[in-house]
Amino acid sequence: MTFVSPMLLGKIDAPFDDSQYIAELKLDGFRLVYSSLGAKPRLYTRHNTHVTSRYPELTALDLPPGIVLDGELVVCDADGKPDFEACMSRFSSRKSKQAVTYCVFDVLYSDNQSVMHLPLVERKALLDAIIPVNSPTLTKVGVIDGLHARQLYDVCCAQSLEGVVLKRKDSAYLTGKRSDTWLKIVNYTFTDVWVAGLTANGDWLLEFDDGTPAGICEFAPPLARKTVYRNFEGRGEPIKVRVKHRSLTKGGYLRIPSFLHFL
Repeated sequence: MTFVSPMLLGKIDAPFDDSQYIAELKLDGFRLVYSSLGAKPRLYTRHNTHVTSRYPELTALDLPPGIVLDGELVVCDADGKPDFEACMSRFSSRKSKQAVTYCVFDVLYSDNQSVMHLPLVERKALLDAIIPVNSPTLTKVGVIDGLHARQLYDVCCAQSLEGVVLKRKDSAYLTGKRSDTWLKIVNYTFTDVWVAGLTANGDWLLEFDDGTPAGICEFAPPLARKTVYRNFEGRGEPIKVRVKHRSLTKGGYLRIPSFLHFL
């Protein structure tokens, strides 16, 4: 076995301070599992897509055999902040020269033995031994005590970063499962926009107040979708709504907008 399905995050709306937790930045890239259980290192996305050949710099890392690591692959901008679009550009094109950083936050196997049953703090200690020194290509995700989680989240918001993750210090690694022992708090932005029309499959075409396109909303509850559909079925006027989203794309569109309520 080389692939391990990653543990998933529960979700809450606001951070809390608690000494039974650690707090980490939620990085804006994509989940990557590194495995050297076989003859050669292999890389997998969270959905078990084999991407080893896309990142030769990661297979050349000075890491021991018999380990499985979990982390986030990011591409950073000139300010050192994760750039999701650049990360996806590197993923999509083998010709891309974007430098990647593998930010590791957990170890699942060590010396060919599963350590997923161990408390998180013990796995973190193993990770410190596996990656004793951070580098531009391979680094450990920074950790602070959960007593300061809200302060970290405030910094995250001030710097327009993606969010924070809270993890119980005694948590086991639950492969492929979503758990309330790992919780994410996303730094959402809230924007009022117009639903100006529908796509062929019923998603919402959004516009800003000045009429410029704001993107497509795919996430709305059934009742709201039915209300909007009936409006445009009767050739109604645009409907103003409030959405939450993860910042703007470089093209000026809302990133992953999700309906909150009508205005």
